[in-house]
Amino acid sequence: MGKTEVQMRVLLIFCIFILIISPQVEAQQLNPGDGVRITFYNITDEISGDYFIQQEGYIQLPFIGLVTALKRDFASVKTEIITKYDSLYRDPELTVQPLYKISVLGEVRTPGIYYATGVEKLIDLIALAGGETSDADIDNIYIVREEQEIKVDAEQIYQEGNAVYEIGLKSGDRIYVPRRWWVSARNAGIIIAAAGVIVTIISIVLR
Repeated sequence: MGKTEVQMRVLLIFCIFILIISPQVEAQQLNPGDGVRITFYNITDEISGDYFIQQEGYIQLPFIGLVTALKRDFASVKTEIITKYDSLYRDPELTVQPLYKISVLGEVRTPGIYYATGVEKLIDLIALAGGETSDADIDNIYIVREEQEIKVDAEQIYQEGNAVYEIGLKSGDRIYVPRRWWVSARNAGIIIAAAGVIVTIISIVLR
């Protein structure tokens, strides 16, 4: 089997995988701060990369210009991008994936904003944030969506390897990894003990 044939088979498998998850992922809307990841496989021009929605609601893309993205399902944005590049190049092979803005907070080493395409696993997003700390309560992770807290069965998700789209994660969601309760209790005990020492010192000084 030649190298080209191997590459084509890998590309075919990847495309089938994308088609399987597409109905769930592509139904979501792109919001400000979200973007798209474009990957070309047979074009030498430097187009592949991540592109984000500007404040005005547009994505600026190489050679095809502005694409309106705000308040549109990703599926329609993807179709427009592929159609425009198809009119520019002959039979281009490309994939267009969404980039949804997700915050990973709490007991992780580098909390902050990260981008998910929808195919990542929950553990992958936590790994992007540097992984959980030694004080993390990994079994009680929850999602914060606006003012709502959504509990997830993290243990089952880890065991089954569910992708982000399968647990219903949406653009703007915040994944929160809480601290183990006994760690908080331990810290509270240290604070109380320290306060006791301070009170003792003060009482001795005032005698």
